[in-house]
Amino acid sequence: MANSKKYWKGLEQLNEAPQFLEASKNEFPEEIPVDEFLGDKNSLESSSTTRRDFLKYLGFGVAAASLASCESPVTKAIPYLNKPEEITPGKANYYASTYFDGNDYAPILVKTREGRPIHIVGNTQSSLTKGAVNARVNSSVLSLYDGNRLKEPMINAVASDWATIDAAIIKDLQNSTNIKILSSTIISPSFTTIISEFIGKKELDEKGNIRGYNASNWVRYDAISYSGIIEANVESFGQNLCIPTYNFKKAKTIVSVGADFMGNWLDALMYVNDYAQTRKPE
Repeated sequence: MANSKKYWKGLEQLNEAPQFLEASKNEFPEEIPVDEFLGDKNSLESSSTTRRDFLKYLGFGVAAASLASCESPVTKAIPYLNKPEEITPGKANYYASTYFDGNDYAPILVKTREGRPIHIVGNTQSSLTKGAVNARVNSSVLSLYDGNRLKEPMINAVASDWATIDAAIIKDLQNSTNIKILSSTIISPSFTTIISEFIGKKELDEKGNIRGYNASNWVRYDAISYSGIIEANVESFGQNLCIPTYNFKKAKTIVSVGADFMGNWLDALMYVNDYAQTRKPE
């Protein structure tokens, strides 16, 4: 059934006031000359442009400007001359690795595209962490794309090159007989072997005297150190038992004093999984 009721916006429309009739003519104009749209050639006050037209043109202008600013630059990709068998452009590759920054340690899987790491996740096949990672491990890949990273070696805040750096270091080592090595704690066996070989390496000059590469001491210093635990073990048990690993799988009652074992303390990634084993409802 058709609705025969008629509605008015106000008394002006009901009484057909001249002002209302004049305004209604310009509400939906079919064509608006450019001079009228810009202000009747004289002033904006005499413009016949309605608010709806103004918003329509304003919206179009903003949309056009936004689209123009979002234009992406054209980047041409150079194909492989001899493509590696394991790499398919556009398809990600995963590599098993380990992460250690002096505090956090985790077996990880690195997602790469064309050799560029783009994402880090935990390795679920690890018997220690069960694939757990924290925010620092997960976000460590961002440091590879930091725009403030040094792009070349520096000497006294001046850009240099590797050949110059290597020559300067070798010269200083050859002229020194008492070399100190300062580093953080290193858990890599290969890195430790290299430093050990460097410490034990000696050279003789023309007269048969020992010179260069004669490091007398290797100092390891960590900003966040757990040496107090080692010293406490020596005092308690009479021997250096290193840093212990705790088995929270069998602990039903835990008293933690200054040790955030599910946050940053020791093997926190492993402790989180172990702690959850005894917290399952029976």
